[in-house]
Amino acid sequence: MRKKLQLGRAAALPASPDKAVLDAVANPEPGEAYVVRFTAPEFTCLCPVTGQPDFAHFVIDYVPARRIVESKSLKLFLGSFRNHAAFHEATTLMIGKRIAAAVKPRYLRIAGYWYPRGGIPIDVFWQTGKLPKGVWLPDPGVAPYRGRG
Repeated sequence: MRKKLQLGRAAALPASPDKAVLDAVANPEPGEAYVVRFTAPEFTCLCPVTGQPDFAHFVIDYVPARRIVESKSLKLFLGSFRNHAAFHEATTLMIGKRIAAAVKPRYLRIAGYWYPRGGIPIDVFWQTGKLPKGVWLPDPGVAPYRGRG
């Protein structure tokens, strides 16, 4: 029996990333090598030590194979981190690995640009697969943190 997608119906924000479901749907152009980019400039989660909020700007690029990520389910998955406590590195890799497991892309790159914690911004990058020859992968477009100047 086919699982019902979250798209097109009311779906509550999952209580945690473990309870979130990433929906994968058929790639409408499986014979083409192209990049899909998701940008999440207002990501939030919690510091595992202090419980204070952490903020990040994510850029997720992937080259789909047979399946693509349904964007509403991605939005709900990312929102499920709001009350989740983890270090920046663990959070970034968890997101990348969950997307990779859901759609098995040819290539995936996640760039997590974290706002300063203790005065130090932490940027975390992870990728899997090989970028197909001839595919244009644009720069993530996020400038390094420069403070308020």
